[in-house]
Amino acid sequence: MKTNIIQFCGWYGVVAILSAYFLVSFLFITPGGLAYQLLNFTGSLGIALVAYSKKDMQPLWLNVVWTCIGVVVIFKILF
Repeated sequence: MKTNIIQFCGWYGVVAILSAYFLVSFLFITPGGLAYQLLNFTGSLGIALVAYSKKDMQPLWLNVVWTCIGVVVIFKILF
């Protein structure tokens, strides 16, 4: 069960990041907007979770940094 949840989070992450890129590229949302930042933040968090569970350090650290950037930008947008 735990493995299925982690895999779901990882697949969600892939879909969220690709969706964010698609939506910005075709001008449906703006890169400075909350929707884009939330998709990137939650997507990178999902991929980081999978990387952590597999002890795969390169994608883990990439997505930890990506998540941190998302947190800062979301905080900036909201406050």
